[in-house]
Amino acid sequence: MNTKFVFLTTAIFPALFSIFLLISCKETTIPSVTTLNEVSAITKNTAISGGNITSDGGAPVTARGVCWSTNESPTIADKKTTDGIGNGEFSSNIGDLTPETAYYVRAYATNSNGTGYGNVISFITEKAIITGSFTDPRDGNVYKTVTIGTQVWMAENLRYLPSVVSSTTESYTDPYYYVYGYNGTNVAQAKATTNYATFGVLYNTPAAFIACPAGWHLPTDAEWGQLIDYLGGDTVAGGKMKEIGTNHWLTPNTDATNESGFTALPGGGRSSSNFALIGESGYWWSATKSAMGTYWTRSVDYNNGKIKIAGYYPRLGCSVRCVKD
Repeated sequence: MNTKFVFLTTAIFPALFSIFLLISCKETTIPSVTTLNEVSAITKNTAISGGNITSDGGAPVTARGVCWSTNESPTIADKKTTDGIGNGEFSSNIGDLTPETAYYVRAYATNSNGTGYGNVISFITEKAIITGSFTDPRDGNVYKTVTIGTQVWMAENLRYLPSVVSSTTESYTDPYYYVYGYNGTNVAQAKATTNYATFGVLYNTPAAFIACPAGWHLPTDAEWGQLIDYLGGDTVAGGKMKEIGTNHWLTPNTDATNESGFTALPGGGRSSSNFALIGESGYWWSATKSAMGTYWTRSVDYNNGKIKIAGYYPRLGCSVRCVKD
């Protein structure tokens, strides 16, 4: 027998066999996973979480996602998402939540050896929208109302219309009332228009100060600020206030969620002598005068989620949202 072959057989094969045994007997474990540090985009019924699978434990990850519960240690026996397979980061959309409720969420990953869990993160869903209604005794108009923070707002533009004038009529001191697109003086005709029913009335400042019914008032600039701060600031509050969809708003009605229940509509306004921007923007008076002699307004637009502040002269026409005394 060739002595070199004998040497190779006795020296190399045992080593290769040992390597084979080491590989074949390597122990596998459950996956290692971490939960995203923060739950985001929390609403009354939804939120966004996710995780990162840092090790598959030696066996392919066949399911991953997050699980959540009102108990402090959620498992996949509770509610869960399924967000693909394999290692790496993933995002999870959580749904079917209850308003004003504390939840616990953690990421999970499953392989043939079992399920590994990440760290537990807690979050609280937003408050439910508290709605009501109010009937104006002056004309019988019924308004939806909504509680936002500690304030109660009308969830519709005011429709009080004791008289009406055309867009070419204006005054800094006398109260004037307008209905977008109507240029007559007949109240019944103005009330029969679709714009009146949908968007309400446009008021100059003298009219806006006397338009709200008893028990309600034209909001001050500070009261508008309180609302906006509660909704997260002027860069996002507009989207949270805008009616969802494009039935009344022009496309794309960016960032509209109406999660506040305010239901802002694009009623446009009266400029120097014309009606303008219906479908694009909504404008609302405040009761606060600026140093320049204008009155502060708030507005929202179809193409972003902001709410803007500007000073407008009293002769112009804007919508009114009354706030409860």
